[in-house]
Amino acid sequence: MGKAVGSEKLGNLYSGGKVRKRREWRGLKDTLYDYWRWLKIMKMLAGFLMHPHNLKGMFRYRWMLNYIAVPAMIDKHTVGLRGNHLKIAHEEYDLVAKDVAQLLNTAFKADKYCGNDQELSKRIVVLDENEMFTIMCGFPNLKSISWETAAVYVAVLLHGDAVTHYLDVLQEMGVPGDVCPMPAAEAGVVIDGDMPVFGACAIQCNTTCDGSLMGNGIMARAYEREGIPVFQIAAPLRHLEEGVQEYAAQEIRNAIRFIEENTGHKWDWDNYFTCMKRFNEETQHRVSWMEMSRTDFPQVIGANLALYSETTYMAIAGRVQDFLEADRRISKLAKESFERKEILVPEYRHRAIIWGVQSQYYTDFLPWLQNCWGILPLVDMLSLVYFDKVSEDDKEQAIYDIAKLYQEMIMRNRTHGGYEVLLDDLWRFCEYYNADMVILWEHISCKALDGMHGLFEERAREHGIKLIWVNHDLMDPRVIGRQAIRDDVNRYMRSVMQEEPIDPSLEILDDENAW
Repeated sequence: MGKAVGSEKLGNLYSGGKVRKRREWRGLKDTLYDYWRWLKIMKMLAGFLMHPHNLKGMFRYRWMLNYIAVPAMIDKHTVGLRGNHLKIAHEEYDLVAKDVAQLLNTAFKADKYCGNDQELSKRIVVLDENEMFTIMCGFPNLKSISWETAAVYVAVLLHGDAVTHYLDVLQEMGVPGDVCPMPAAEAGVVIDGDMPVFGACAIQCNTTCDGSLMGNGIMARAYEREGIPVFQIAAPLRHLEEGVQEYAAQEIRNAIRFIEENTGHKWDWDNYFTCMKRFNEETQHRVSWMEMSRTDFPQVIGANLALYSETTYMAIAGRVQDFLEADRRISKLAKESFERKEILVPEYRHRAIIWGVQSQYYTDFLPWLQNCWGILPLVDMLSLVYFDKVSEDDKEQAIYDIAKLYQEMIMRNRTHGGYEVLLDDLWRFCEYYNADMVILWEHISCKALDGMHGLFEERAREHGIKLIWVNHDLMDPRVIGRQAIRDDVNRYMRSVMQEEPIDPSLEILDDENAW
């Protein structure tokens, strides 16, 4: 073990079924840097608990227990990294952790069960987890919060079993078990009484599927019982068609008017355009990272791209200067490593596009791919979103821009719009990124994707692309565990590709008791 990439058998870190047997030794310089970052996270968590309303929230809500795993979550996404790549990962994950801590601090301060700050609550607009926050760029004096992000989405990233209780609660109410676990878990949180209560109003969106609409309905009734009015944006499903754009824009105008009427705050065009300047620059940075991935020396890939992009694109949307500053630092580090032709693992064997709805309880599967088999997860479906520049000065065009962003939210832009955005575009991206392999997530509760199984296999044969199906159930690891996910790849690589892993210690891991 040492400072060189691949100098340690990474599977040794997991022996004994513990969260981690020990920390990874990366050489003196990188180990000290990693430890320093770890101390900063611990300091942030300690500071968070110093506030009485946060401490009350920690004991009030079952899902808050998962947040003790924040340092472990960052560790598992930095495994094997050295130098600039380690710094890039910490720039991303540490800032996301800070942003979530600020979200929770505001939520618990306003929550009627914790801080009960009514004046703050009147300045909060509650948004969906799977929704663009761009509409809030025009309201600089309001706060936008998604409690679903904290209770469900982030919780299950931290601990794979985080939402199984809420899934069981919903099924006990008679909802079938084959509903997508994301909206099912969110509905279960509401039914179980674990929803923080705050906000002047709420904005929902017809996000991705019937399950999401079911969850939104349950939440809307809970909001209205608490006196929180709800507006539901009905974004068009056929987002590639020009004929729907006027209707889509009117939905945004109606939503803005709804927020104004329920908060007393007026839309601020100057602040909106300031945010959009940041948003456009953030898009440019993300595109530059993806362009590097077309070469032999990609720098920002896999989960490190996916999870950070989801935050900056949807939840931040140009509203926070700190994320733009982080983007600039990441681009600088990536460019330095690109010019030095640095690599992330000892051997690159395959270039893969990651397609479909990824497992939320095992997001560090992508680092495992590159470390175990030398499969580079160049780019994922959820990161391939809207890349056009939005207007920075035209008020009329800006409404259409927001409407387009709502239609092309993460995942929604691939599951809606016709089969060409889900099926045809995949092979175009394979050619664009010179990929020879596709890792296709098969989320067993996602009916839209499962129904196209045969079409994907037929097209893969036509294009000469190796296609590996990886099964999961999004947020329920009891159905398909982490080792079962890895075994889908292990079997394919050994039987079809006739290859041996570059790090055999990672092929079978004793990590069922890990976070």
